[in-house]
Amino acid sequence: MTWKVTFYSEKVEKEALDLPPSILASFLRITELIEEFGPDLGRPHTAPLGQSLFEIRAKGKEGIARSVFCTVKGQEIVILMTVIKKQNKIPKRQMATAQKRMKEIQQ
Repeated sequence: MTWKVTFYSEKVEKEALDLPPSILASFLRITELIEEFGPDLGRPHTAPLGQSLFEIRAKGKEGIARSVFCTVKGQEIVILMTVIKKQNKIPKRQMATAQKRMKEIQQ
């Protein structure tokens, strides 16, 4: 059974697709792997963040990006946000936004 990768909104999709070229290539490859094998790829591709949130760990010559996602009904994951990584952890404010969006779509 294949998985489906969707985005929380058009704005979130644009954030992801506007990543620098080599990071975008990594992101797209990881989403293809998720669609084929599911979201539990493990490091270095995906990792749990806790509270039912997970991250796609895209890396390229321009740096590192993280896309926070959750799973919803059936075989669907929803990308809630994408950020260029500048520090070890995703900032609390952005994690709060991801948690809020997850609650909205899981209602």
